[in-house]
Amino acid sequence: MAFNKIWYTVALGLLLPFSYAHTDFFTSIGHMTDLINTEKDLVVSLKDYIKAEESKLEQIKKWAEKLDQLTDTATKDPEGFLGHPVNAFKLMKRLNTEWGELESLVLKDMSDGFISNMTIQRQFFPNDEDQTGAAKALLRLQDTYNLDTDTLSRGNLPGVKHKSFLTAEDCFELGKIAYTEADYYHTELWMEQALKQLDEGEVSSADKVYILDYLSYAVYQQGDLGKAMMLTKRLLELDPEHQRANGNMKYFEYIMAKEKEANKSSTDSEDQTEKETEVKKKDYLPERRKYEMLCRGEGLKMTPRRQKRLFCRYYDGNRNPRYILGPVKQEDEWDKPRIVRFLDIISDEEIETVKELAKPRLSRATVHDPETGKLTTAHYRVSKSAWLSGYESPVVSRINTRIQDLTGLDVSTAEELQVANYGVGGQYEPHFDFARANEPDAFKELGTGNRIATWLFYMSDVSAGGATVFPEVGASVWPKKGTAVFWYNLFPSGEGDYSTRHAACPVLVGNKWVSNKWLHERGQEFRRPCTLSELE
Repeated sequence: MAFNKIWYTVALGLLLPFSYAHTDFFTSIGHMTDLINTEKDLVVSLKDYIKAEESKLEQIKKWAEKLDQLTDTATKDPEGFLGHPVNAFKLMKRLNTEWGELESLVLKDMSDGFISNMTIQRQFFPNDEDQTGAAKALLRLQDTYNLDTDTLSRGNLPGVKHKSFLTAEDCFELGKIAYTEADYYHTELWMEQALKQLDEGEVSSADKVYILDYLSYAVYQQGDLGKAMMLTKRLLELDPEHQRANGNMKYFEYIMAKEKEANKSSTDSEDQTEKETEVKKKDYLPERRKYEMLCRGEGLKMTPRRQKRLFCRYYDGNRNPRYILGPVKQEDEWDKPRIVRFLDIISDEEIETVKELAKPRLSRATVHDPETGKLTTAHYRVSKSAWLSGYESPVVSRINTRIQDLTGLDVSTAEELQVANYGVGGQYEPHFDFARANEPDAFKELGTGNRIATWLFYMSDVSAGGATVFPEVGASVWPKKGTAVFWYNLFPSGEGDYSTRHAACPVLVGNKWVSNKWLHERGQEFRRPCTLSELE
């Protein structure tokens, strides 16, 4: 008997969508889309491996069935069976050759191709930092948009196209990541959610004992001794021999006894109850609260009287020859500082070109360190960015010219067009675009002065979240694909306008692409001359 050869090949080229490994996947949805393709190709590879294993088992099964029937006949009359010379020959051949071939087939490892692919692909996989970053993003979204754990766990978010949910094991992992960051507030929330889903009957590999262990400690760290004792008792009901829980229980009882002896005042008890229901962390700042309210569309400070002074118009760039016959649509978004939006100002084709040019170069966005003056990554800016020069593409050059025509400012001293793609919960917390008095060397290497103005293109719609907000004045500007907003960062005197402090809210659902142009002071002396007032 001869076995058919099994050929198992996988095209490695299909599994290599990157020419190099990207890092910080969680900071850019654009780069994360490549991971979807990688995972799809790995699934194809896995299915090929399964087919190869099934084919191998099918051949072994047929061989076994054939030999089972043959040996049944032979064992009933061995001498008579071997009296036939052909049967005698075939028995010698089977035992000498075919059983050896079968042994080789059984020992053949069909996983070699798949494992090789996995080994090659693993260097392009997200790492622990990416998983932690994505988890922190969920916690950030939870805080910013006032989402309860059940809403997030069930995937009930506005504008979602592909609904997904978190398992009890997922909730447990989120709780563990919060725990490693000493964030006991979120540890409690997510461990309780994991426990709730298990109590509701969800089948999971998550263990209630482990969950209760983390949960009781997180609750204790937040000062709720009574709840910590209750959770520890529940843990001991499941595992009476749990060493740490038994130790904790003795300690909790000791602390409780001391409190009773000291006749702890009822005022302290009330304070403890308030701690239970406290929703925000201790280090919450007023600006942070304003920022998050604006991200949710709350706390806007535009009065009806001021609203009446905002208008929309056709704008020709102060009679710029390119726009006299074809003016653009412009509308006022805010009065002080004056923020205007240009509508239909960049086409879908231009947007796609800009994204295609930028995507291979996207890297973790950086900020100016005021102490060192150098660029560095920061936890409060979660995105990836790339810089595009006008000479690289006629599209970029055309965009630069458009900005110059409509702002009346010289773009020859401006920074290159920065393209940014936000990641999971992508954001940029409140900041100034201009350099303050204590940062005299922020743009020294450019030699073009301070950032006089900001032009910001919205290159995608965002299903939920992602607004640009100005906490100082209570303004929110929402992304709308094909539009751009513009504001001055400096007064004509060159002094910074502190009301332009702004932030990019976390993206709750969707993929946010923007590009911006920072225009500098040099070259604007006659285009935007100084006034006699410091604040004009």
